[in-house]
Amino acid sequence: MGFKLSNIEFNDIIKELSKNHKVYAPKRVESRGRFSDTDLILYKEIEAVEEIVYDKKSTYSPKEIITPITQTMFYFNEDGYKEANIDDKKIVIFIRPCDINALRRLDTIFLKNGDTEDYYYKRLREKVTIIMIECKESFENCFCVSMKSNKTEKYDLAVRISDEGVLCTSNTKEFTELLSKYKEVDFKPKFVKKNINVVNVPNITDINKEIFNHEMWDEFNARCIACGRCTTTCSTCTCFNTTDLHYDDNPNSGERRRTWASCHIDGFTTMAGGHNFRKDNASRMRFKAMHKIYDYQKRFGENMCVGCSRCDDICPQYIKFSSTINKISNVLKEGGKDGK
Repeated sequence: MGFKLSNIEFNDIIKELSKNHKVYAPKRVESRGRFSDTDLILYKEIEAVEEIVYDKKSTYSPKEIITPITQTMFYFNEDGYKEANIDDKKIVIFIRPCDINALRRLDTIFLKNGDTEDYYYKRLREKVTIIMIECKESFENCFCVSMKSNKTEKYDLAVRISDEGVLCTSNTKEFTELLSKYKEVDFKPKFVKKNINVVNVPNITDINKEIFNHEMWDEFNARCIACGRCTTTCSTCTCFNTTDLHYDDNPNSGERRRTWASCHIDGFTTMAGGHNFRKDNASRMRFKAMHKIYDYQKRFGENMCVGCSRCDDICPQYIKFSSTINKISNVLKEGGKDGK
């Protein structure tokens, strides 16, 4: 069972949700793109369905809503510390199937990767209601089918947005009751079945130590400029640095923040004493690639990468992570020839 709403009617739903929620969706930000006459599509608060960009992929993932780029954890002074407040409102996110699957990867890293849950992630994550934006056709460069992230049932509401209105289907009692006064229709969301970009992900049982030392990685010393754009756009990267900020008027008071970081950025692996165990861009690319398709899968039974291809879209050097995965598979099929 589903429901059919006009844009005006669906805006009433958004208005109702906005009483107790912040509502986020992919929204066009004009003249903020890579060139002066191009736009960005970012996750921003919305007030109407007309603001939602439903026919293009967002430039960045929605992860920053739950894992802010810079997040104050607590404030401190001579007498102790105080936990940073968060907004009382809950969160609604319009999000695509691959990003819903990416969110599950974030849950694994922050909530299941060890004996202790990440408190600062959890308190925002528990606020989230998911509205899935239907993806019927693949965007350029996407390889979600290859990564088995093209489908999901983990949503509260699914929508198909068009100029004619919005089709919805609910997985929760709350949304079903909210939509019950509108016209009932037969609607079931469709999912991408085929990408133009096909990626051959290697079986982890075929991965051997030779691939880690293969000369294929050397090309990234010349190509990668370590800008970190691939990891900041990635929907499943979770690295951050933690810093204490001391106030000028009282050096004994301040705040502890955590800020996004990247395995591609120089200095990320620098340890006390100055030792850096991944000094060049080749070793950083190798670490990222193998973490996405080997380390994570070995521990949790699925690939970390969901095939959203934002990293491929944004790289200024036109490095395609999908091609890197295929190259790894080809090298393994050849028996690791030319390894060093």
